[in-house]
Amino acid sequence: MTKFADLKLNPKVLKAVEEAGYESPTPIQEGAIPPALEARDVLGIAQTGTGKTASFTLPMITRLARGRARARMPRSLVLCPTRELAAQVAENFDTYSKYVKLTKALLIGGVSFKEQDALIDRGVDVLIATPGRLLDHFERGKLLLTGIEIMVVDEADRMLDMGFIPDIERIFSLTPFTRQTLFFSATMAPEIERITNTFLSAPARIEVARQATTNERIEQGVVMFKASRRDREGTEKRKVLRALIDGEGDSCTNAIIFCNRKTDVDIVAKSLKKYGYDAAPIHGDLDQSQRMKTLDGFRDGTLRFLVASDVAARGLDVPSVSHVFNFDVPGHAEDYVHRIGRTGRAGRDGKALMICSSRDEKNLTAIEALVQKDIPRVDNPVKAPEPKADKPKPEPVATSAEKAPSEDKPSRGRSRRGSGRDRRRDRDDSGAKVVGMGDHMPEFIAMSFDERRAASAA
Repeated sequence: MTKFADLKLNPKVLKAVEEAGYESPTPIQEGAIPPALEARDVLGIAQTGTGKTASFTLPMITRLARGRARARMPRSLVLCPTRELAAQVAENFDTYSKYVKLTKALLIGGVSFKEQDALIDRGVDVLIATPGRLLDHFERGKLLLTGIEIMVVDEADRMLDMGFIPDIERIFSLTPFTRQTLFFSATMAPEIERITNTFLSAPARIEVARQATTNERIEQGVVMFKASRRDREGTEKRKVLRALIDGEGDSCTNAIIFCNRKTDVDIVAKSLKKYGYDAAPIHGDLDQSQRMKTLDGFRDGTLRFLVASDVAARGLDVPSVSHVFNFDVPGHAEDYVHRIGRTGRAGRDGKALMICSSRDEKNLTAIEALVQKDIPRVDNPVKAPEPKADKPKPEPVATSAEKAPSEDKPSRGRSRRGSGRDRRRDRDDSGAKVVGMGDHMPEFIAMSFDERRAASAA
């Protein structure tokens, strides 16, 4: 078995790796580190959780240990799609470069420009950034990229999903043609293939797993869910989630719960907290300090459940995540691979469960086609309520009126309502029959015309 000591890394780097508890490299590390140390371009394709970060940090530190940085001209650049991944890469550099005198700067949103400018002005060996914030510094004239010796693009397929490809192409054009490029991705979409053909020169291609495969150590399952009523779907779906968590018992030490929409992230986190679960949300609309605080709590074990949007699906390195729950079926099949890749890391076993409503079955089919296997169906832990038996209707009781129809039944031309009103008018409050024109006629009306005239003349 290959050891890190066999990879010709700097002895100081090896000492830091040993103190971090690692002895043998993963397949992607074993394949990528030797050509990277030879200053060759590298194209690494590996599923998430296989150790891609160390594949470029270790050779970079070894190569950068020789030389010094100049003001506003970093010597290396690492591009990451999200703030969380960039911060995590920075932590890896701190871990592996503890015995090497290298400087670094982290350029991400949510942090003061002034503090970042001060670091750049002093000169940095390693610049770790998200594309948008990097270009902001460049356009303000605070940064030059003409001194870049090594450039890394991490999670390139996520860059594609987030619309960063035009920014990546522009950043490539600002760096020297002689740079070394290390390009890592979990999948190789046609657009990613085009960029690698354009900007990489005869790269060493390391592919350690079939594209878009899932870790075999992750037990997977899906619950087919159908709400009793459309207006109760959210409530009933959250009840299924809680039942799934409870069903895992003590084996669920911590978990990441993924939702497709930011609004659902907040709703699910709030619901879990209401029912006594230790949960907190994380998504792109939260303040950066709050996001980092939440992540730190999840990493150190003070937070058990992290409810996340796909901002946390890539690159979040917490080796001991026991479970992943997909509250929603992801809209892109590739996102399923990255979501469940948060568990079963570093050789551990993991479990991933998903809730699929009827409208998501098309996306589920796409996922199964991508991973080239069927995801086992799991019984819904929430039993559907049994339908209530129909009670026999009581026989209608005939009224006296129905038994003996009234003689003054309305004719066909008159409404029942009108006839009822007429009948009410035929009686006064005492119940006595009211005398009308048909029962008593005044005498003068019965007189003839001549008789009335004679009576008038008299």
